[in-house]
Amino acid sequence: MDNEDKEKKPDVVQAELSEKENEGKKEDSSPKMDEEKKPNSDKEKKENVYDKFRYWGSEDNSNKGPKNGNSKSSVHNRIALIVLIVLALSFFFVFFQDSKSAKATKTTYSEFISLVESKKVASADIVGGTTINYYSTDGSYYSTRIPYSDITLVNTLLNNGVNVSGSAETTSFWLVLLELLPWIIFIVLMVSMMRSTGAMGGNKMMGSFGKSLAREYQAKDNKTTFKDVAGQKEAKYELQEIVDFLKDPQKFTKIGAKIPKGCLLVGPPGTGKTLLARAVAGEAGVSFLHTSGSDFVEMFVGMGAARVRDLFEHARKSAPCIIFIDELDAVGRSRGSGLGGGHDEREQTLNQLLVEMDGFSSEPGVIVLAATNRPDVLDPALLRPGRFDRQVTVALPDVQERLDILKIHTKKVHLASDVDLARIARATPGTSGADLANLVNEAALFAARNNQTIVDMDDFESARDKIILGVAKKSAFMTDDEKRATAYHEAGHTLLHYYLKHVDPLHKVTIIPHGQALGITMSLPEKDQYTIQKSYLVDRIKICMGGYAAEKIVYGETTTGTSNDIKQATDLAHRMVTEWGMSDLGFINLSDEGEPLFLGREITQHKDYSEDTAKKIDSEMRAILASCMDDTMRILTEHRDQLDKLTDALVEKETLDDKEIREMFGFAPVEHITDLK
Repeated sequence: MDNEDKEKKPDVVQAELSEKENEGKKEDSSPKMDEEKKPNSDKEKKENVYDKFRYWGSEDNSNKGPKNGNSKSSVHNRIALIVLIVLALSFFFVFFQDSKSAKATKTTYSEFISLVESKKVASADIVGGTTINYYSTDGSYYSTRIPYSDITLVNTLLNNGVNVSGSAETTSFWLVLLELLPWIIFIVLMVSMMRSTGAMGGNKMMGSFGKSLAREYQAKDNKTTFKDVAGQKEAKYELQEIVDFLKDPQKFTKIGAKIPKGCLLVGPPGTGKTLLARAVAGEAGVSFLHTSGSDFVEMFVGMGAARVRDLFEHARKSAPCIIFIDELDAVGRSRGSGLGGGHDEREQTLNQLLVEMDGFSSEPGVIVLAATNRPDVLDPALLRPGRFDRQVTVALPDVQERLDILKIHTKKVHLASDVDLARIARATPGTSGADLANLVNEAALFAARNNQTIVDMDDFESARDKIILGVAKKSAFMTDDEKRATAYHEAGHTLLHYYLKHVDPLHKVTIIPHGQALGITMSLPEKDQYTIQKSYLVDRIKICMGGYAAEKIVYGETTTGTSNDIKQATDLAHRMVTEWGMSDLGFINLSDEGEPLFLGREITQHKDYSEDTAKKIDSEMRAILASCMDDTMRILTEHRDQLDKLTDALVEKETLDDKEIREMFGFAPVEHITDLK
């Protein structure tokens, strides 16, 4: 045993030495391997780019790219390529296969029988009893079809020395595949659609149709804050509570308070309701889901409700966040409204919205904001406590707020030194934030058209005239008679501004057509009006009658151009009698406020008063209109010379402002805050 151990010992030592040498080689080679594993960045980028377009490759190459999504997509791409190649080969074999029938010359059956009887046919092959492929005696190859069942055909061929053979008609595999191809494509498409809808989860039959159309803005992407919203101090104060709750909900829960689950922003169009909602999300630093009420209304039954469910499910996953629904009245109108009942799909969508909002108690950190300018048409269940239980009024801006809005919108506009934003704010009463933004943009466009580098006050004046009057049609052609008749009409409106006490000051009169109007007389209010006196309305009716009265005095007849003036005057008189109690009927409301929600007023208009009361309303309206017409005719008749003089000036200059008219008649000059020049 000792001798055997001694003999084996050198072998063991040799093996150990070889193992150590191998380990040393591995250790020496490991740095080299590490260096080799470090790919060149440029080369690696190129390989990654090529991998995106690679369909074929080994498993090692496929591992270079992303493992999950790209590997599956590459497999699908390979399958699609294989199917495409198979289809291409199918078409190739069907249309380009090398068959005998493709090389045969087509002949008629009559020609074939004639050749047989002339003993010029050497052999014939009857295929399936419908086709004959035959060789002539000169070796040419022909083919013909048997048009009818000819029982004497074989005897005729044999009697004329034709070598007759028969074969069964074979059906090409590729032809069968071509016939089945539409069904194969249809089945593949149906299977892929079912798999895709199944992968989406939720309602598999609806698929992506039931997905919410809301656009999500992450907190890092929304930089809008309350500083970007000029004015609206009261609205900001109401919304500040929502911001504080989203930032620190413990502040409210400790004392036992509950934040409103829904907040409805109510106000005229263009006052910044959407901007305020984004500012709330920006102040709180939370996600913002923006959608519109019309996004839920679909022609497919159940789509709107499915989208509401998906929207709120997504909001709960993204909490804390804000859901903002713009134009809520598109989906939140009262149920059962309109002629013949309500809209079933819209009502189902509203029902789902009510259910989702009522279940918010278990989901803190998700608040619903909505905007509308028609809160009166919303369903009462939507406004009850627990849903939209708080309404924030976003009103039109006052003078100071208009100035702040102008400062925001003119930050990036190069203004001239003569531009007075405070004066522009005073000269634009009754405008919204959107109107002011449009005014600044139009002024900048006017400056750019004139190749100016800065925007001056003349540009703001031109922009305001364009917004109020519309684009002037200076190329419109009118005859001299039409031009003078239009001038008399507008002069009648204009002259009354200087003899009536309770009217807005005249701004400008023009006989250049704007829109559908041949001429326009424009007056601008000098302050924000919250209430209107009866004297102002009466004088306003007289202003409307000025053009009609001038035509009556000068020509003895009127034109169709007075239709809009008559409509305005009649509407004011009707509302004075039926709504505002400014007649002998006294303190009573006789107006029809029950406007249908989905149909015109005239279809379902009804009266809640007797025929005798209706006669009294007509009598009072006629009395107001007759009294105003008498005063209007008297004023214009007494100042007929000024009417003619103003008409001549309009025919000559086409456009006059208040300053020019005062100089013409010798009236005392007046500085109006609405003047921008």
